[in-house]
Amino acid sequence: MTRKILRILTIAIFVVCAGGIAALVILPSPWDIKSSRVEQQARVVIPRSLRINPDDIDNPAEYLAREDSLYSKVPLDDGEVLVTVLTGFFDGGPVEKQFVAYRNLLEIDSPIYITFIDYNQESRSYERIWSAQTAATKPGTVSLSTRDLIGDKSICVLLGGMNAQDQHTLTIFRKIPQGQGETQNDLFRKIAEFSIDGSISVKETERSVSYQSGQGTGASFTISAFGRDNDSSNILDQVEITYTYNVSSGVYEQTRSVRIPGSQVEQRRVREILGSRRAFEEFITGLWYYVTPQGKIDRNQYIYFSPSSQEIIFYGDQILQVFNWTNSIATRYGLYVASQNISVTTLKRTIDIELESLESIRIRVQEDVRLKISVNNTWDGSYSKAPPPENRTVSSPVNAYLDAWYDGPIGKIHFFPNGSYELTNGNIFRRGKYAFFYFSNQELLELNPESNSSSREIYIVEGETSDGQTRKNLILSRIRLGSNGIERLHERAITLTLASE
Repeated sequence: MTRKILRILTIAIFVVCAGGIAALVILPSPWDIKSSRVEQQARVVIPRSLRINPDDIDNPAEYLAREDSLYSKVPLDDGEVLVTVLTGFFDGGPVEKQFVAYRNLLEIDSPIYITFIDYNQESRSYERIWSAQTAATKPGTVSLSTRDLIGDKSICVLLGGMNAQDQHTLTIFRKIPQGQGETQNDLFRKIAEFSIDGSISVKETERSVSYQSGQGTGASFTISAFGRDNDSSNILDQVEITYTYNVSSGVYEQTRSVRIPGSQVEQRRVREILGSRRAFEEFITGLWYYVTPQGKIDRNQYIYFSPSSQEIIFYGDQILQVFNWTNSIATRYGLYVASQNISVTTLKRTIDIELESLESIRIRVQEDVRLKISVNNTWDGSYSKAPPPENRTVSSPVNAYLDAWYDGPIGKIHFFPNGSYELTNGNIFRRGKYAFFYFSNQELLELNPESNSSSREIYIVEGETSDGQTRKNLILSRIRLGSNGIERLHERAITLTLASE
């Protein structure tokens, strides 16, 4: 009797489960919101020649940010090529949206377009719902960002770049508040577009506590454009044009124009420096110290430009940041440089460098951070060329390279005669470039790993001299090499002993 009851209960439970599964498949799901959230995470992957190995990026968040910057959630049409992507919750909603900058190769001028991609709850898929043309035409100069320019919590999307005439451009669209559009399909309205042979920057102002708390509106930001003063014979004279948002017209309008006199220097030399990209790169090569608003040189903040090695070094607040020099375009007043951090590849920085005098430059820096990190230092301002170092000599010894194996606490390192090295420590393997050289009569060793996740290391080489022979021991003390010379880092010295293969 008991077995019969158990058999009946088993059959009954099976029938109830089967009915429940059938109901979930046939009937509409009562969890529409959760379903849409899961659906929105699907990505449309566009085939690209650039391949990224996740193992090469240590930070998973950086890999996700990098992925967002490479792929659009909706495939582009034939002939359209993606330039850059900005992904986020722009209106505070629960679903990610995208602004995508792209160009159409089928068009002769091939201007940069911007499109808005939103999630459709009914079709449960992403759609392109708005597109517009911008003033930029050069993909390598494009920067895309969103900001509350008006002060009313509305979305403004800014696309900056350069055009075919090597002018700086900035196109701004504002999301139209619901019910204020001329038609139901109006989403964004162009509120500003500039093209100028100088530079363009947004001037932010402090906003009230009520704005910060979301209880009131704030002041609108102004936009400043710097261009050539055509009424002056001095090439370095400029005009600053200020644009302010007009609430009545709904666009930015010119409200002020101020002449900025440049340095009175030899015009022929200025024309030579500004004559080509290469000439200006040669001019800025080297160390430049920041000049405070009071006109004093600040040796605690500097920028080092090295076009030959495609590298830019920023130093300030005892933090050293190294950027790869990825692209540069000559402008009327100098150079527009795009760069990328060697450690955090999602941190990009565009640098607008202008000639201020034969001994100084003016710099405006814009961050393009795909991964939110702390970047506290302000790099905008004037910089003075560093004078030649006093009582310091930099030379390379005859034995800058060697062919030997050394063993020590960091592992086994092989120095090759071609300037490369390989370091093995258990399961860890690292390779890169090295060089022995002299600075201020001190012998130094520089190790420059190939991996972008590691930074270069510089050591003082102490111990017995070589006398033309391979040394049996190398005692290495790590240092920092900067504008003030050699600074020891007070780390334990590393002793390397000559070893066989």
